[in-house]
Amino acid sequence: MKYQLLMPLAALLSVAPSAQACDKCVAYNKDSDFKVKKAVGRYDAALDTLVLEITVNGLAGRTQPKPAGKLDGAPVLGYVFPTTLKSTDVGFSATEGIVALALTSHPDFDDSPIWDENGDGVYDNDGLVWHPHWVVLTKDERVPGGFAVKEFKKGDPAVKLPPTAPSMPMFMDSPGYPVLRRDNTIRVMVPASRINHRTDFKFDAVACYMQVNTTDMMMPMLGVMRVYSVASGDLSLPYAIAR
Repeated sequence: MKYQLLMPLAALLSVAPSAQACDKCVAYNKDSDFKVKKAVGRYDAALDTLVLEITVNGLAGRTQPKPAGKLDGAPVLGYVFPTTLKSTDVGFSATEGIVALALTSHPDFDDSPIWDENGDGVYDNDGLVWHPHWVVLTKDERVPGGFAVKEFKKGDPAVKLPPTAPSMPMFMDSPGYPVLRRDNTIRVMVPASRINHRTDFKFDAVACYMQVNTTDMMMPMLGVMRVYSVASGDLSLPYAIAR
């Protein structure tokens, strides 16, 4: 099921830029900072922690979005790890879709207010700093990138989110894992206890542009607008966690 969902996104990589109706996406399209070169995942038994990393041709995380000045239309740049994990592995209720760990930067809002990513003592001004989110992605042909973060009806008693999730009606969490950038690599440290001690999943790595929508109810709240590069080239999720 996950692989079937991923294939349409891979097909979009070959679509001509003129067909991708996203003016803001173009500014980052040829940026080497979003040309993924490789992806690596490893498990450190001594620390009981997984490290996931993306290496790019340029400098990882150097390029950040230019602010829109408002939430509607706010740009979100991301280095994303689609995985074969289940939604219940990361604290969500059972639901269909692709569980992905997204490392994001977005200057117009802060969706991780219990974490102080820039260490200034203020907890709601850190959206620009690269930080992690667990999300569930589903196929969505309304956006050029073909996928969006899965939404639900606010107040749905069947939906379970981790206590660190932002107050948005989407399958999204702000787990607060450390994100580190060094030269051409960006990496995130994930305690095994936070993902049901799963170290047997497969993953891929994607650099993409997403955008917030708060006014058009016919469009998703957070959709993938452009995929810049994919580690595997075809989103086959070929990578495994090494020990």
